Amino acid sequence: MDILLVEDNPGDVRLAREAFSHSNVTINLHIARDGEDAMSFLRREGVHIHAPRPHLILLDLNLPKLGGRQTLIQIKSDERFKAIPTVILTTSDLEADISYCYENYANCYIRKPTQWDAFGDIVKHVNQVWLGLAMIPNMQAIAERP
Repeated sequence: MDILLVEDNPGDVRLAREAFSHSNVTINLHIARDGEDAMSFLRREGVHIHAPRPHLILLDLNLPKLGGRQTLIQIKSDERFKAIPTVILTTSDLEADISYCYENYANCYIRKPTQWDAFGDIVKHVNQVWLGLAMIPNMQAIAERP
């Protein structure tokens, strides 16, 4: 399973790597540090020419360059990517952000906890739900459609 984590905080990246390493499923965690890098990864541009199509995207809202809100819109408005489950994983608990993300087709909105150990628990739950329980489309079959 390939997961694209769009996150600029090195500590959160480290925790996500650690949490996914304890998964029952083989996880290939790919990191994009901002929205521009995420879109290059998805479009297989530049250094990402051989990037796999992710099964899941974990997207922070507060990113440098192209922010998470704009990245979400680009993902969900592109026929090639809109079927990829996109989970917002952010520190914001503002109702405006929550509404905005769901109105723009985020599949889930999760507030990052402030405690380090709780963040690992959140990642484990995301793994259990999105890669264990939820039925997600075959990304390769979607990518091969004419």
